[in-house]
Amino acid sequence: MSDPSGSEETREPGMVADPAPREPRPIVERIGLAAIAGVLAVLFGGVAAASWVGGELFLAVMGAVGCVMTAWVGVLTLIRG
Repeated sequence: MSDPSGSEETREPGMVADPAPREPRPIVERIGLAAIAGVLAVLFGGVAAASWVGGELFLAVMGAVGCVMTAWVGVLTLIRG
């Protein structure tokens, strides 16, 4: 019978050990990654706007979704690290 504490000796075969604790990225790296995400979000927004004006509604929606998702990830990178 296995020990509920989960020590290395009592783990089932094939189970992986707990990962090491995650360290936050340095602030300079977070700002850089967020800046890259910001540039890409602007590009996606430009595609969405140009597609909307050109009458390509599906491409406009896809560009807008890409813009929002990229901006979201950029903000999360700054907040969570």
